Amino acid sequence: MLRGNIELWLATLTCILIGAGYGLVAFWTREIPAASEFFGHTLGIIGFILMLLTETLYSLRKRIRSASFGRMSTWLKFHIYMGLVGPFMVLLHSAWKFNGLAGATTLLTAIIVISGFIGRYIFTRIPRTMDGLEIEGTLSQEALKRARQLMSLWHAVHIPIGIALFISAFVHLGGALYYATFLK
Repeated sequence: MLRGNIELWLATLTCILIGAGYGLVAFWTREIPAASEFFGHTLGIIGFILMLLTETLYSLRKRIRSASFGRMSTWLKFHIYMGLVGPFMVLLHSAWKFNGLAGATTLLTAIIVISGFIGRYIFTRIPRTMDGLEIEGTLSQEALKRARQLMSLWHAVHIPIGIALFISAFVHLGGALYYATFLK
């Protein structure tokens, strides 16, 4: 069981360790780390970078089929791992305040993570080789057709939400830089 879902187990362990560090900082300072302070900024920056890596590297590898940068299944595991750890760090960065654009960005982040779990479930219903290519003939053609339709529908929802998330995140980043840095 651990072997088949290694990315989920590693993401869970990583989030527990990050959460423990967050808890220690909160205990040491006797307050929830503010998003605008060094620790909160660090969480937000690293989480955002992980989310960018999640999206860009996996998407690039998926589209460059002739590249031999590793198996697609490994890249998918990387995508899932970073797609869980990055948003968790961004959630902690929020300091549990969900107002304005930052709140909307956090909501979009939660939606994209939930959508990712749904996509992973649909994806695992389609039999594939180690390189991520579909195996024909193992499912009935009707079941395979249905799974492909669901995956297509999922992409049609997941990708626009992801684009909205990153636009919102970049606007948040721009506003944070403007108000916290350039106006001082």
